[in-house]
Amino acid sequence: MSHYQPNIQDMHFVLSKVLNAPEQLKSLQAFNEIDDDLVHQVLDEAAKFVGEVVAPLNRDGDEIGAQWQDGKVTMPPGFQAAYQMFWQAGWPALSAATEDGGQGLPSVLEIMLYEMLSGANHGWTMAPGLLHGAYECIKHYASPSIKETYLSKVGTGEWLATMCLTEPHAGSDLGLSRTKATLQADGRYALNGTKIFISGGEHDLTDNIVHLVLARLPDAPMGPKGLSLFLVPKFYPDGQRSAVHCDRIEEKMGLHGSPTCVMRFDDALAEIIGEPGKGLNAMFVMMNAARLHVAMQGIGLLDAAWQKADAYAKERRQMRAPLSKVSKVSKDSNKVKSAAEADFIIAHPAIRRILDTQRSWVDGGRVLAYQTAVELDRIKHADKDTAAKANRWCALVTPVMKAAFTHQAFHGGSDCLQVFGGHGYVREWGIEQIVRDARVAMIYEGTNEIQAIDLLVRKIMSDGGASLNQLLDDMKADIQTETAEAHQLRKLTQEIVLAAPQDPSLGHRVADDYLRAMALVLLQWAWRRIEAQLNKDMPQLEVRWLSPAKAFHQWVLPEFAMRCHIIQTQCQTA
Repeated sequence: MSHYQPNIQDMHFVLSKVLNAPEQLKSLQAFNEIDDDLVHQVLDEAAKFVGEVVAPLNRDGDEIGAQWQDGKVTMPPGFQAAYQMFWQAGWPALSAATEDGGQGLPSVLEIMLYEMLSGANHGWTMAPGLLHGAYECIKHYASPSIKETYLSKVGTGEWLATMCLTEPHAGSDLGLSRTKATLQADGRYALNGTKIFISGGEHDLTDNIVHLVLARLPDAPMGPKGLSLFLVPKFYPDGQRSAVHCDRIEEKMGLHGSPTCVMRFDDALAEIIGEPGKGLNAMFVMMNAARLHVAMQGIGLLDAAWQKADAYAKERRQMRAPLSKVSKVSKDSNKVKSAAEADFIIAHPAIRRILDTQRSWVDGGRVLAYQTAVELDRIKHADKDTAAKANRWCALVTPVMKAAFTHQAFHGGSDCLQVFGGHGYVREWGIEQIVRDARVAMIYEGTNEIQAIDLLVRKIMSDGGASLNQLLDDMKADIQTETAEAHQLRKLTQEIVLAAPQDPSLGHRVADDYLRAMALVLLQWAWRRIEAQLNKDMPQLEVRWLSPAKAFHQWVLPEFAMRCHIIQTQCQTA
C-alpha cells in the first residue's frame, strides 16, 4: 500500500473557505500580513516534507522500532536524519516568537503540520510533539538565565524536550508523586526518583534533551499543591552529563518508533521553573498544548486509516453490489460511473457507510481543530474581551477534541480495517499498525475519562452551565440558528446541575456520555459551516463533500439521542 499523503486541497478548503481563517487572523496585529497565498505556500511545503521524508519511515519505525542498550536508545533507521532536516528547515519553530528563533506564524499552521505528521508517522512525530508545550512553559515561567540557555534551543527544535510526570505508583493522580528535590549550596536542586512512560526520554535524534520534571521539596505538603517543576538537561552547558538514566524502554502494543522510557534521577542537578509548590501551574501550560496536539493525532491517524481503506475499496473486486439508487464509484469520484464497475467493494452500501462516516469525522474535526488554533492566537494577541471569549472556547472544546477524536481514531480506524476483511488483520497492508498506534492516544495526556470529568464536573457544573450556555450562544450567532440538539444540550446540562446535589457521583457517572453529546453538537456546528460554504461553491464540490455530509446526519448525529437518554435516566435515579 502507498504511504499516507496529506490532502492539502481538503485542508485548505476548511481553513480558508469554511473558516476564512486568514481573514480572522489578519484582525490581530501580530498577523496582519498573513494572507491566503502565504498559508498555501507553507502548507504545500509541509505536505511535501511529510510525504517525501517522514511517511516512508513509518514501517521501519514499527517493525524495527527504537532499540535500548546499556542506557542508550538508538532510533529506527532514517529517524535521526529526518529529524535533523526537520528542525534545520524551521518546522518546529513555526509558531515560536521570532526573538526566540521562531517564525512567528499562526498556531493553526503548526496544528495542521502535526496533523499531517501524525497521519504519516505517529512514532516519529512523538519526538517533536512536546516541543511547543515545553517552549511555552519555559517562556512563561523560567528565570532569565534558564531562558537564555534553553528557550531558543527548545523553540527551534534543536534540542528536544520531555514531560516527566508519571511514576510507577502515580499516574493521573499527580499528588501521589514521590520524586524528591533537595536544595544544594549553589542554588540548584538534586532530584531523586523514578519516572515512567516518558516519551523520548532517551534517543539519538538531538545533541541534548531537556527534561521538565515534577518533584517535591522536603518541606512541601502532600498532594498536588506540594509539587514544584524543575528543568534538568541530559547535558549541562559545560558539556557534563547529568545523573539522569534511562533504565529501559517499554515493550508496547504499538508506537514502536517512539521510545517510552523509564527514567531514573540519581542526584540529578536541576533548576526550578516558576515558584516552589506551583509546579502544576507551569506544567499545565505544557499539558494543555499537548492535548490539542493529541487531538490532531486522532484526526491525522483517522485520515490515514481512511486513505488506506478508500484506496483498497476502489481496487478490491468482490460480489456485485445492489444497484438500486446506487451506482459504481470510480477512483477519482464518489459518483457511480457504470453498473459494470459495481464489482468493486466501494460500491457496497456497508463499505460506503464505513468510509463516509469516518470522512465526516475527519472533515468536521478539522473545522473544530483549526478554529481552536485560531482561538489560541486570539488569547495571546487580541483585546481583553475577545481573548476571554477565545479562552472559553479553548477551555471547553479542547477536552472534547482530545477525547472524541482519539476515540474515533481507534474505533474508526478499526472500522477502516474491516474494509480489508482478512487482509486488514495482516501486517502487509499497514492498516493494523494504525489501529495499534492509535490506541495509546486515548490514554496519555489525561485519559479520555479524565477529559470528560474535567469538562463536565470541573468546568460546566462548577458554574451552573453558564460557560456552556455562552459557548452555545456564540455558536448560535455564528450560524444564525440554534439546532434542536444544541437546545437539548442546554436543557440536559440544567438537569444534571439540578440533580447533582442529591447525588454527588452523578457528574462523574455521566461525564463520558455528556462529552460525546457535546462532541456531536460541536460537529453539527462544524458541518453547518461546511454546508454553508458548499451552497456557495456547488456544483464543483458536490462530489467530494455531499457523501460525508449525508453520513454525518444519517449515521453520526443520531448517537446524540442515545447519549441524552442515558444521561436523563441517570438524572432521574439520582
